[in-house]
Amino acid sequence: MADALWWTAADALRAASDPGWTEELLDVPALVVDLRGAEQHAEPPPLDRALCPVIALLPVDTETAWPVDLTFADGSEESVAAVTARAAANPTAAATLTQVLRATASLDVVDALRVESLAYSMLLAGPEFQRWLAGQTTKRTDTDNDDVVQSESRGGVLHVALNRPHVHNAFNAAMRDALVEAFTVARTDWSVGTVEMTGNGPSFCSGGDLTEFGTAEDPVRAHLIRTARSVGASLHELRDKLTVRVHGTCVGAGVELPAFARRVVAAKDTTFRLPEVGMGLIPGAGGTVSLPRRIGRERTLLLALTGTTLSAQDALDWGLVDAVE
Repeated sequence: MADALWWTAADALRAASDPGWTEELLDVPALVVDLRGAEQHAEPPPLDRALCPVIALLPVDTETAWPVDLTFADGSEESVAAVTARAAANPTAAATLTQVLRATASLDVVDALRVESLAYSMLLAGPEFQRWLAGQTTKRTDTDNDDVVQSESRGGVLHVALNRPHVHNAFNAAMRDALVEAFTVARTDWSVGTVEMTGNGPSFCSGGDLTEFGTAEDPVRAHLIRTARSVGASLHELRDKLTVRVHGTCVGAGVELPAFARRVVAAKDTTFRLPEVGMGLIPGAGGTVSLPRRIGRERTLLLALTGTTLSAQDALDWGLVDAVE
């Protein structure tokens, strides 16, 4: 496991003057630039070209014009070390996540979702995900009903409920297809004024169904299917009339999909977590697109890179949800 690289501001300026400076970071999981005491420079180095996450260590209550991915205040060296250790555990996933977040910031939602899907499919074939997959013992169960998503229109409101409560509404291909179908009705039926999305059982959604992970024989075709049947794109089209009510465990897709909505309401017991980088992947249900538009690119990277768990109150403070009830 390679260590993170630590530079002073002078180191960064000197390194970036070499046209081939990014190659120096090819096997580096993270770059930390210490800007404490550094003078403000009119032209900061192009650190956004770095292949890995770039973290700045700043004086307290200070901002920087340097193009970095994460910032930490003076005295946060322990937190910085924790983040760089997480990046070092799966450096390819961490680098890919960082580059996707940078690239999609200026794209429209549909194009950004395509970029995310391409990166996700690439990582499915990568050694970090294969290593994680080899350690899994989860077995497929055949306890689903046909009705993995319940949909009913009442009084101009389309009520959509995830309905795999026995597995905390783990998100699988059947649920994806059923949601796309339900949201197509919402977009085409003039009588639907608003949409309310919930989850049956103890949790809103516990993320991707682990029994389906790594089962796609062709990652390229998986990308094409993912973009053709994009729940994230459907939610984005409905965002102005969409409210999502979440509760219990929200992991992966259970965090990423609600973030597309105009309004997200969380129960007090709700927790939020993005575990994908620890699996050698990036968020693949639209999270690299929906979350930055809600909580900003830096917090999205921090949440995904660390895999930390947010409480409902933390999510409210961050803007990930709009109300806690």
